[in-house]
Amino acid sequence: MKSTALLTTSLGDRPKRSGKVRDIYELADALLMVATDRISAYDVVMPNGIPDKGRVLTQISVFWFEMLADLAPNHLVSASPDDLPEEFRNEEQLEGRFMLCRKTQVVPIECVVRGYLAGSGWREYKKSGTVCGVTLPAGLKQATKLSEPIFTPATKAQEGHDENISFPQACELVGQDVMTELRDKSIAVYNRACDYATDRGILLADTKFEWGRDAEGNLILIDEVLTPDSSRFWPADGYKPGKDQPSFDKQFVRDYLDKIKFDRTPPAPPLPTEIVQKTREKYIDAYTMLTGRKFPWE
Repeated sequence: MKSTALLTTSLGDRPKRSGKVRDIYELADALLMVATDRISAYDVVMPNGIPDKGRVLTQISVFWFEMLADLAPNHLVSASPDDLPEEFRNEEQLEGRFMLCRKTQVVPIECVVRGYLAGSGWREYKKSGTVCGVTLPAGLKQATKLSEPIFTPATKAQEGHDENISFPQACELVGQDVMTELRDKSIAVYNRACDYATDRGILLADTKFEWGRDAEGNLILIDEVLTPDSSRFWPADGYKPGKDQPSFDKQFVRDYLDKIKFDRTPPAPPLPTEIVQKTREKYIDAYTMLTGRKFPWE
C-alpha cells in the first residue's frame, strides 16, 4: 500500500462543510468537492480510512458523469487541475480527489434503484414481501435479479440513518411531478449503467442517485454517481442467487462489522489493517474493471 489515508482537507482559511466522505468548499461560481478517504458503514464514519478511496470515488464519478451526460446532465464542471483557482493548483491533497461542480438546489430525496434483492430490501422482503411499499412476487431468493428494476426512495439524513420511504411518501415531501421525473430518470440511468457494467463483468445490484436543480430549474445528477460507496457491485462470474454475494464495494466492511457485532452507533471501532487493505483492493478493482484503465495511484 503506497499511500496513507487522507481523513480531512484544509485549504487555508477557506470555510468548508463536511459530509461523511466529502469536504465541500464554496467558490464564487462553483463548489469544490473533495473526496477524502473516510469510510462510513451503517451511516457511522470509521475512525481510520481507506487509502486512495477518495480518488477511486472521484475518478469513477467523473467517468460516469461523462459517459451518461447525454442521458442525464450533471453538475460536473471539471476535474482538471488547470481549471482550479490558481491558489489551489499545487495542493497535493486535491490530487485526483476533486470535482469543480455547479451549484444546485438539492432535492432532499435519495433516489434508490434496485435491480436485485439485497441489503435492506432483502430484509424487508423476508418480513413482508415488499420493498419500500413495492409488492414483489412470493418465493424470491436473496440476491435474485428482479424482473425489472424498482425505485425505492429514502429520506436524506444529515445525521443518523437514511430512512426508506414509499413513493407516495416521497411525493408528499417534494411533489408528485418531481418524484415521477426523478423515478423515470433514475431508472433510465440505472439501466444504461447496468448494461455497461454487465459487459465489463460487474453486476450493478442497486445504487442511489442524488439530484438537484440548476440555475435554469433543470433536474441534474449531483454528488457522486455509481461508485462503490453509492452502489452494490457484484462480480458477474461468481453470481449465484440464494446467498450473500462477493462484492467490490463497502459491503466487505459491513460484513466485518456484523461479524464483530458492531451495534451501528458511534463511535465505531478501528478497522484492522487487513480489512483496510482488502477494501482498498476491491475499490481499485471496481475502477479498473469499469473504466478499463489502470489506477494511476497504484
